[in-house]
Amino acid sequence: MTRRQRLRQALRFQPTDQVPKDLGGMLSTGVSAFAYPGLVAALGLPSRRPRVYDTGQMLALPDPDVLDALDCDCAFVAADACCNLFDEPERWHDYDFRGRLPARVMTPAAFVDQPDGSILQHGHSTMLPSAYVFSAPHGGQVLDLSAEPPREDLEALAAALAQQRFTPERVAAIGEYCRRARAASDRAIMFSGLSAGLGFRHGMAPFSMLCLLDPGYVRDLHRVLIDHAIAQAERLLPAIAPYVDVIMLSADDQGTQQASILPPEAYAELFVPAYRRLNDACHRLAPEVFTFYHSCGAIYDLLDAVVDAGFDVLNPVQWSAGGHSYLEWKDRCRGRLALWGGGVNTQSTLPLGSVEAVADEVRRVVTTLSADSGYVFCAIHNLLAEIPPEKILAMYRAAAAAGKEN
Repeated sequence: MTRRQRLRQALRFQPTDQVPKDLGGMLSTGVSAFAYPGLVAALGLPSRRPRVYDTGQMLALPDPDVLDALDCDCAFVAADACCNLFDEPERWHDYDFRGRLPARVMTPAAFVDQPDGSILQHGHSTMLPSAYVFSAPHGGQVLDLSAEPPREDLEALAAALAQQRFTPERVAAIGEYCRRARAASDRAIMFSGLSAGLGFRHGMAPFSMLCLLDPGYVRDLHRVLIDHAIAQAERLLPAIAPYVDVIMLSADDQGTQQASILPPEAYAELFVPAYRRLNDACHRLAPEVFTFYHSCGAIYDLLDAVVDAGFDVLNPVQWSAGGHSYLEWKDRCRGRLALWGGGVNTQSTLPLGSVEAVADEVRRVVTTLSADSGYVFCAIHNLLAEIPPEKILAMYRAAAAAGKEN
């Protein structure tokens, strides 16, 4: 069984020889660039500068030899911008983040040193001298809720989106890039670059208010956004479908630590029909490609709606939020929605527990979530800078052992 076959069979709820595993298949299943050199050393591999593609979250692109050593089955492809299956030295440039991290980035000019020792990126986000990620004030969220929530001119938005459609030349370039990626590895390929575009526009709080106060406007907005996403899919999917396995279709965090942000009824009314249109279009255009939905937080009460929306895969499986166990998540999704993640609690067990506690939790979770297949292992969200390599190795070894026993 090839790595690609293993992962695809799991997503079809079919038996596999072992549980498929992921590190960095998309930008919420990765590893901090600050933790990456230690992981490389612990694996006994040659040292190298991490390639930092997501310079906000400061995530390293896991190299093929690291994926081999951890026995991972998925690779990352971001349109025609980057992937982690072959070297592209012409795209990457040395940058050391003020001496804190010898790394490689695509655009060193995006970073400006500040007098206080911080680094400003693209003029709006900052990494403090003691921080490991870039952030904007208040997380980039609106705090003043006294003003009327903003509404866009939807005709102007539709016209602007039409100007952003993939050209034939861009489609050909992306298709060729995906063909090269397929030829470079037997791993399944997660593609990022076709997005639904939904989410909390202009901020989580103002948009949530619009969902409750003016649902008609939100429906019309989602229609415009999904019309554009379908037009993009109609251009792109025929060119990439032979070479990719999973499409990262939406990252739309719908949960807090305790509950869903929107009432489940509002999510079902305003998001599910829009997502269903796009999923149906993608499945029609590329029947062999799986659609992937990322939504953090306590979304247990939205799981039926995610199924109704037509997604094939859900991530990050944050069972640690909201008071429902990973068994309850599995039972709610069993045979209907594949789960990708959830392998260890990244807020408590991974940072605060012992190596043995991490391995024990992974064994228990993987045994449960991989039952009846429909599961890909990785942590609940990214492996942060503070996580020592011993715990990462324990995670993947425990997952491999549990997956073979199940």
